[in-house]
Amino acid sequence: MRKKQVTAAAIILLAAFTVFKAAAAEPEVSVSAVSAVVYEPVTKTVLFEKDADRQMLIASTTKLMTALVALERCGLEDKVIIPPESVGVEGSSLYLKAGEEMTLEELLYGMMLESGNDAAVAVAVHAAGSVEAFVELMNDRAAALGLENTHFANPHGLNAQDHYSSARDLAVIMAEAMDNPLFARIASTKTVTFGDRTYKNHNKLMWSYRGMVAGKTGYTKKAGRTLVTYAKRGSTGLICVTLNAPDDWDDQCRLYDMAFDRWELIKAVHAGEELARVPVIAGTAPDVGLVASEDIDLLVPRGTRARTVASAPAFLYAPVTYGSMAGSAVVTAEGQERETPLLCGGDAAVDDGARLHGLSRLRALLSLWADR
Repeated sequence: MRKKQVTAAAIILLAAFTVFKAAAAEPEVSVSAVSAVVYEPVTKTVLFEKDADRQMLIASTTKLMTALVALERCGLEDKVIIPPESVGVEGSSLYLKAGEEMTLEELLYGMMLESGNDAAVAVAVHAAGSVEAFVELMNDRAAALGLENTHFANPHGLNAQDHYSSARDLAVIMAEAMDNPLFARIASTKTVTFGDRTYKNHNKLMWSYRGMVAGKTGYTKKAGRTLVTYAKRGSTGLICVTLNAPDDWDDQCRLYDMAFDRWELIKAVHAGEELARVPVIAGTAPDVGLVASEDIDLLVPRGTRARTVASAPAFLYAPVTYGSMAGSAVVTAEGQERETPLLCGGDAAVDDGARLHGLSRLRALLSLWADR
C-alpha cells in the first residue's frame, strides 16, 4: 500500500490545464485556402492553422449560427408563416411564397442542406420578430462564446459590411452547435423530403470521405468557397474550416488525413472509475473506494498511453460520506498533465461497537501502519 499520506486540505485542484501545443509538431500541409484550421473540440486543441484569426467573409457558413440561435429559442414543431421579406432573397433559395405555412424543422433543413437564404430570413423573423432583432441575438451568442473576430449583419451570409468571422471562430461555433442534438441531426442528414420538397446536403464529403458527419458549405464571388465540417473516426472528432479555398474538398481531405493519422482522443480516466481504496477506522465498512470525479480526455499522438497516479489519505475516520472529497489523481501523457479530485465511492457509518477514543484510537493507527 502507499506510504505517502495526503490530507484533503493539502490537495491542490487544477481547474484547467495548459493546452497541449499539438500544432507545433504538425507536418507541412499545403492548402489552397486563404485561412484554415483543424480543431479538436473536447480539449479545444488546434492541430493545424493558417491565418486562422483573419477576419473573412464567410458566406453561408453564417447559417451555423442562425440554426443554433433558432434551435435555442424555438421548437422544431413551430408553425411559421412565411413573411414577405423572405421572398425573393438573392442567392440560394427554397422559392418560398409569402403566407405559406411551414414548420421550423422544414425551414432549418432547407436552410442547412440547400442553403436557402429565404429560409434563413423566415427563421430569423419567426425567432425574433425581425431580421435586425435576430442578428442582435447572433452577435450576443458570438460574444458569449468569446469570439473576437466575428460579427454578423444578416442571418444568411450574403456579403455585407460588418459581416465576417474567422476560421478559428467558426470552428468554435461548429463545436457549440454540434453539442446541440437537434442541430447535429439536421446537419448530418444527407437527404430529406417534406411533401413535394426534397433537400440534399451540399457537402459532398458526406458521400466520399470516411468519417464525415456534418458540415455547411458557402459561396459568394467575394467570399470564395467556404466550408465548415465535422468528421469522426473512433473516439476522435475533428472540425475543419477552410475559407476562400478554391480547392476546398481536397484541402479538407488532406487536413483530416493528416490529423487523424497523427492524433487520437483517449479517455484516460472515466468518471466513477475506482483509482484507490482507503481503510476506514471505526466504520461499518473496512475500507472505501475512491473514484474519479470526472472524465479526463487527452489528445495525444496516436498509440500513446496515459499514466495515472492516485494520491490518497492513509486512512479515513468514520463516518465517511459518499461523494466527499478524499484525494486526487494526476494523469500524464506526452507532456500533458491533468489533476482531478477523488471522491468517496461509498458510505461508512460509525460502528458504535468499534468506536475508538483516546489511546485506543492511537493503538489502532499504530496497528494499521504496522500492517503496511
